[in-house]
Amino acid sequence: MTAPTEHRARTFRFDLDTFGYAHELVWQYRFDPVTGAMTTFPTDPPPTYYHHCFVMVRSTRQFLQHARFEPGLPAVEPQAYRKLIRLVVSRNPRRACAESERIVIPGFEGLRPFSVAHESLLKAECGGAWQSYFLRSHWRMIFPVWGRHQQHIAQRLARSIRGGAVPIVHLFRFPRITINHGIVLFGLAESEKDIQFDAYDPNIPAHPVKLIFDRTRRVFEFPPACYWPGGVLSVIEIFRGGLY
Repeated sequence: MTAPTEHRARTFRFDLDTFGYAHELVWQYRFDPVTGAMTTFPTDPPPTYYHHCFVMVRSTRQFLQHARFEPGLPAVEPQAYRKLIRLVVSRNPRRACAESERIVIPGFEGLRPFSVAHESLLKAECGGAWQSYFLRSHWRMIFPVWGRHQQHIAQRLARSIRGGAVPIVHLFRFPRITINHGIVLFGLAESEKDIQFDAYDPNIPAHPVKLIFDRTRRVFEFPPACYWPGGVLSVIEIFRGGLY
């Protein structure tokens, strides 16, 4: 079950509550349109901000649940913003705080404009790449993921979103790790055929993406992207309490 919260986070807005910069890729990917075969080559010039996808999705929710942006207040010096960022990312990502306990970020309407203006500060203070590797939930990746499990996950995610939550999910393939990534879910459209989740992908900050659950096959599918050829993958919810 999702960890209980005493206070509900405010409504998520993609144009305000996401980072304005991209999580960079170490490799560039090419996919054969006929066979689906993937070839890779190093990004040139080499990236400077990579292996932080789980840091970014965690921080996205921490700002949603623990910060209040006040565009009407005057902006402050970078060092003051640095302290505010540290306070936000030190908070528990698994539950929202009371409105009176929110950390006030002056001079900006939301995380996206804030991150555009203070990209280097946020990259430096939200967390290191090691925090993407040492997650308490990574143990689950090595065990089999069956259709019934994925159906349960999809139903729980849909309930959470209908209730106003913003779940974070881990996308992976194992043992051949062709994807190992985190995204934030914030909306959905349901039909008899499938559930289409709206998501923020830190690799693609320009627009929302889709994560699709096929009800008949009981599998999740992630459409093609610049780093993924598209297809079936495994999904677990993370940053939700307990072992996750």
